[in-house]
Amino acid sequence: MFPNESVKKIAPWLEPVWDSMNLAALPNAVLIHGQSGIGKFEFSIELAKALLCETSAAIKPCNQCEACRWFDSGNHPDFIALVPETHRKLLPQGDYDSDAESPKKSKAIQADGDGDAPEKKEKKSISIEDARSAIEGLSIGTHRGGNRVILVYPLEMLRSDSANTLLKSLEEPPKNTIFILLADRLDRVLPTIRSRCRLLSAPRPDRLSGLNWLRTQLSTIPGLKMSDADVESIYDEQGGAPYAVLDSLIARHNKDEKDELAIAIQASNYLLQAMSRGARINWLDAADKAQKARYSVLLATMQRWVSDLQCCAQMGAPRYYPKHEAAIKTLAQQARLPKLLRFWKSLIQARRHENHPLATRIQLEALLSQYQQVFED
Repeated sequence: MFPNESVKKIAPWLEPVWDSMNLAALPNAVLIHGQSGIGKFEFSIELAKALLCETSAAIKPCNQCEACRWFDSGNHPDFIALVPETHRKLLPQGDYDSDAESPKKSKAIQADGDGDAPEKKEKKSISIEDARSAIEGLSIGTHRGGNRVILVYPLEMLRSDSANTLLKSLEEPPKNTIFILLADRLDRVLPTIRSRCRLLSAPRPDRLSGLNWLRTQLSTIPGLKMSDADVESIYDEQGGAPYAVLDSLIARHNKDEKDELAIAIQASNYLLQAMSRGARINWLDAADKAQKARYSVLLATMQRWVSDLQCCAQMGAPRYYPKHEAAIKTLAQQARLPKLLRFWKSLIQARRHENHPLATRIQLEALLSQYQQVFED
């Protein structure tokens, strides 16, 4: 049912979701949710393009009409992307001028400041200014007389004031305007927003399908060589999210020490090495070496490690770090189960505030100190 070019942009495991959609009768707001790194964003970009496509043919996008060409070049006037600075590079053709403070003609909203400047950190949240700027012109008709599409990603990163601004538009949706909202964590989206959207669950692929897709993608990258065992190990570490694995492998291949993903990989390795020492962990050193990575990434790494510990403590097998099975099983025998469960609850609590940590290093020190106590009487 897809044109050849579209098949490449939609993950095979998401094609059933695409086939189930009626583009002519889509509601004004669609909320696509599912695990991070499984292709939701790529799916939503193709959906936005299809909704703006001007072909009379049944299959969209056609990739041939003027609207499709504008979209691919990042210049479609009726496509608005509301994303934080950290996600700009995911948009078609970048959609942003790397050294400009104003949005391009595509009206993708950029937060104040030059996010590419090395001395400034890119903003991870969508500000109220961004949300208002995106919604200000919605009362005016569309530029090309068709649909207008507003993409919001990640939805759970909206600040409360920005979320309220979006909610007002969802309550009284402008004519011919379709909101495509994306969330990695549906539980963090305001119930009032969820109730005004059609929910679409994006499934994670089974392990075999995900690995086959990943190997196909890796075969197209010049110079990237990695054994199947290493690919499978990283696939498990990333929780079976193929796009996240692909990004991770490309970052390792490029060896860009300033790349956020490369920093995350290095920090996660520090954490794993430290946590594998159990009661002998040097938690001060571990927190110092890992603090440059995003707090949410570090928490996810700790959660996966502790999840494997709990599985082995109950005679199971590790899911995320099977290559560390021997160490995990040894630690599982040493762990005090009540303390391990309390530490697990501490991680869950920390993830509720992961986007607003007071200080990453202090938070890590507290958690890793508690982790050490799991193995002590």
